Amino acid sequence: MNATEQKIKNLTTLLNRYAYEYYTLDAPTVPDAEYDRLFRELEALEAAHPDLKQPDSPTQRVGGAALDGFASVRHTVPMLSLNNAFSPQNEEGVFDHKEMYAFDERVRGGLNGTAVEYVIEPKFDGLAISLLYRNGVLVQAATRGDGANGEDVTQNVKTIANIPLRLHGDNVPKLIEVRGEVLMLKADFAALNQRQTEQNQKTFANPRNAAAGSLRQLDSKITAQRKLHFFAYGIAQQEGGFVSQEHIQELAYLSELGFSLPYGQFGCFPNISEVLAFYEQMQQKRSSLPYEIDGMVVKVNSLAQQETLGFISRAPRWAIAHKFPAEEALTVVEAIDVQVGRTGAVTPVARLQPVFVGGVTVTNATLHNEGEAQRKDVRIGDTVIVRRAGDVIPEVVRVVFDRRPMQTIETQNHLSDSRQDDLFATPSENTSTATEPLYPQYRLPEHCPICGSDIEREEGEAVARCSGGMLCQAQRAQGLIHFASRKTMDIDGLGQRQIEQLVAQDLVRHFADLYRLDIATLQKMKENAEQAETQTNTEDMPSETPLIFSDGLKSSKKASPTKWAQNILDGIEASKQPDLARFLFALGIRHVGERTAKSLAQAFGDLEKVRHAPEPVLACLPDIGSVVAHSIARFFAQPEQQNMIDELLAVGVAPQTQTTSLPLAQYVTPERWINRLPGFKISEKKAAALWDLAGKSADGLILDKALPAEWQQWRSIPANLSLLTVMRQFLQHMPSETDTITESRPSGLSGKTFVLTGTLPTLKRDKAQAMIEAAGGKVSGSVSKKTDFVVAGEAAGSKLEKAHALGVAVISEAELLTWFNP
Repeated sequence: MNATEQKIKNLTTLLNRYAYEYYTLDAPTVPDAEYDRLFRELEALEAAHPDLKQPDSPTQRVGGAALDGFASVRHTVPMLSLNNAFSPQNEEGVFDHKEMYAFDERVRGGLNGTAVEYVIEPKFDGLAISLLYRNGVLVQAATRGDGANGEDVTQNVKTIANIPLRLHGDNVPKLIEVRGEVLMLKADFAALNQRQTEQNQKTFANPRNAAAGSLRQLDSKITAQRKLHFFAYGIAQQEGGFVSQEHIQELAYLSELGFSLPYGQFGCFPNISEVLAFYEQMQQKRSSLPYEIDGMVVKVNSLAQQETLGFISRAPRWAIAHKFPAEEALTVVEAIDVQVGRTGAVTPVARLQPVFVGGVTVTNATLHNEGEAQRKDVRIGDTVIVRRAGDVIPEVVRVVFDRRPMQTIETQNHLSDSRQDDLFATPSENTSTATEPLYPQYRLPEHCPICGSDIEREEGEAVARCSGGMLCQAQRAQGLIHFASRKTMDIDGLGQRQIEQLVAQDLVRHFADLYRLDIATLQKMKENAEQAETQTNTEDMPSETPLIFSDGLKSSKKASPTKWAQNILDGIEASKQPDLARFLFALGIRHVGERTAKSLAQAFGDLEKVRHAPEPVLACLPDIGSVVAHSIARFFAQPEQQNMIDELLAVGVAPQTQTTSLPLAQYVTPERWINRLPGFKISEKKAAALWDLAGKSADGLILDKALPAEWQQWRSIPANLSLLTVMRQFLQHMPSETDTITESRPSGLSGKTFVLTGTLPTLKRDKAQAMIEAAGGKVSGSVSKKTDFVVAGEAAGSKLEKAHALGVAVISEAELLTWFNP
């Protein structure tokens, strides 16, 4: 054997071991980059020496040449199916295991009362295949087909990462045929459908269909891209190697040879009662598993007992498929309501005739959004198929259109002129009948059913939202949680659970109500929460047992009754003078995140200017487009929102005025703000020309009748004319570029992009970011070619490595501070 051949063999063995550690053991010993490097080295060697390519080479995982079709394979040992058993659940969730007890009686009867053990394992919702190995190397893979004959899918199966191309261990048999299931993990299925959607291709209905379609691709390169998975569940034939006496030993041997098993999801039990208890546990865990299962398979553990029991028809007597209760059922839509979520998302919900499915009685099912409801064409009165998988919210799968309620309508026929006055024309000649659905296509209401605010759906979004924000009770708790969080008002001691209790007990309705809280109100909230908790606990709770309350706060009879409340009030008081950017972010304006709030603060400097900034001006600011500008302007245009802010100011909240660092005059130029007027489509070049025609004044835009007809038509709308008047007033008071206060700003930072990484010696990350942004710089979370500086502290990681790789300047905290303290 020459050096090249030895090198190829060594690389093949090494890469297969690494793949086994990664995909089967979930314990990789080398980084991905090292695996990729060795893989490319092997590919290059094989390309130069194709005759030396090993039969178990991992390069086969990427797929080979496309096939014209699949060859037929006759199974030496038929791939038989299993008989099914069902255990219905009643409305209390109790299973009726009558069929499984009958199976147990048949087994024990067939064994003349001999003691019997059972193995229970998942019934995968995938595609059964058979893998044939000779001298440890995979030589053939075949589908079940009709049980006697299947299709040769060897080339495709070799692309499945966790199927060993060469068996592992020291006790490899001369020949072994392994049976198992090819499936697609839920996460990989979701990613596949996402790619299909992005490429405008048809999505798959479920992971099983996706797995079956992927395994039967004539082009194995497509199969390789689909990320299939394999679990072994039995041995059909074997020559040499370890001789198992029990099925549980077979599974252990398969694991030793390198096959994946569903660890934690199978077990061996001495009687049917323990088997059924495990079945019920798995039914509860079903929705949390990374793969789909539709039941459990129960097998007699002893292989000798299996042989004694034998087969009946096309199924073994020693095994049975114990199916889970049905997760789909038929019912009727009685009404379609809307549900407003914590973030304002408006979801249509079908109210159903009660139906028992998936172990519970279902009365409601989500329709997701208006577009989805219309795509499925769900209407009142429809008979629908409802699905409930585990703890997933029930959903309407599809409509049974044959059962849709219809109505007969009469239409007027058009008679010829000669027959219009024919007294002898029969009624049937004058009219005809047709049928149409009794109920119209579903549409979302225009106004929120809770607060009456407009329901809006932005262009390109599927989800509609209530525009009420804090005015809507459904969104109140989420709005207050955001308001009090660390990055906004930073109210120490006031956590999510406490806010939810305050809202649930109707003790807080608006932001300002937080600043009106007192010890008596907080104590009342706590007592109500403890009373509700006590009702769910045992009656004989020890008197000194602390009661868990809200975010980890504990109280006992020995604790101070007011100290925890005073801590909350102190945190509320300390939050009364926030930075302007924090305050704006806290208001929960749609699309206004932390960065946008900082831009607004840097541009306007104080709250009053932000509150009255016109939409076109907002749209001119960096990082703020027309959608965000419209959202901000709409928020401040609502009297209710202005009142909410006024209430906050009245209770002592005083957002701090700050030095402006974004020169408005540089951004709010005539061609830019005219280009951003809502409802008037014009390029910046044409906007500049329009400004010139108007005499370079807002008064000209408002009054000049010689301007183009399109402009005359736009400004004739009262709302647009009002906006122009507001713009004129704003422009009259807008500071010039030279008026912007910049004396305190360090030179050299404006417009520069920084990335902070590691632990800085003296500055907290938030403080360093605030200093850079106040000086006109930007702070990004990732390193790219556009990054100007990386500020590296102790234990800087991958960001520092990437900076070196891209040639980005790396500076220390001390070097950063020289800009501020020259």
